Amino acid sequence: MRCDLVLQWNLAGLSVAAMTYDLEPVLNRIADALDRLAPARAVEPDFTAARVFRHDPASGRFHPAPDYPLPVDALVGVDGQKERFIENLQRFASGLPSNHALLWGVRGTGKSSLVKAAFMSLAQGAPQLKLLEVDRDCVTALPLLFDILRARSERFLVLCDDLSFEDGAAAAKALKSALEGGVSGPPENVLFTATSNRRHLMPRGHAEDRGLIASAEDAEEEVSVSDRFGLWIGFPPMDQPTYLAAVQGYAKRYDLKTAALDRRALQWAQLRGGRSGRVAWQFIRDLAGELGKQLPM
Repeated sequence: MRCDLVLQWNLAGLSVAAMTYDLEPVLNRIADALDRLAPARAVEPDFTAARVFRHDPASGRFHPAPDYPLPVDALVGVDGQKERFIENLQRFASGLPSNHALLWGVRGTGKSSLVKAAFMSLAQGAPQLKLLEVDRDCVTALPLLFDILRARSERFLVLCDDLSFEDGAAAAKALKSALEGGVSGPPENVLFTATSNRRHLMPRGHAEDRGLIASAEDAEEEVSVSDRFGLWIGFPPMDQPTYLAAVQGYAKRYDLKTAALDRRALQWAQLRGGRSGRVAWQFIRDLAGELGKQLPM
C-alpha cells in the first residue's frame, strides 16, 4: 500500500510538494504486534494419545507421558492404604460416588507411587480413565482446568504431588473453588488426589511472614482445604520388618540374588539415615546395577 501525501508549504517563497510514503511495512509491524498480544488460541486436547498426561497451564496443553511401570502389588507395607485408595478409585471409574483423596505422611513411603500404580492397574480395563498430573505451583489454575475437563467424556484422576501452600491463602482459595465447583458444582468426572508430607497442608514459616491476626486467618483458610478431602489416608514411618519385607519382595520379583541381602539393605538404610519404601527401592536399583540386571524404572 502506498500513500501519496501532497504537502504544500509556502514559507518565504519555498514550497515542498509530492512526498510519497509507503505504509505497508508499518501496518505489517502493527499486525504482528497485535498477534503477539492476542491470547493463545485454544487447542482441543487429544486424550487418545496416552493414559497419563501432564498439564501446562501456561500454554493450556496436555502433554502425554509414558505409563507408570511399577505394578501396584509390588508396593509392600501399605496394604491398608492400597485397599482404601483402590476401592475409592474403582467407584470413581464406575461412575459411583467417591471422595477426593489426601495421602499424607512421611516422605518416601510410597504415596505418589500408590496413586500412579493403582491408576495403571484400573486403566487397563477402563480406557475412559485418564491420569492428569499438575504441578503444585499451578494450583491457582485448577478452577479453569476443572472447567475444561467438565465438558469431556473421559474421567480424570488429577494428581498434585507434594502439595503445600507456600504462596499462602490465595492458592488455598483456588483449590477450594476448584473442588467446590462454584455455582456449577464440582465436576462429576474429576477426582482430585493430593500427596503431602503435612496433614493440614500448612506452609513453612507461616507466622513469620505476616501479622498474628492475618496469619491466623490464612491458617484457617488453609486448614479448611483439608476438610474438602473426604478421604484421608495416612502413611506412617516404615519399621524395620516392613522395610526388609519390601527389599525381599523387590529382590524376588526381579530375581536379584546376593549374599546377606538383609544385612546389606540395613547398612544402606543406615547410610541414608532412615527406612522407607523409597530407600528400599534405591537399594534395589543399586543392587540391580551391581548384578547387571535391568529394572522397569
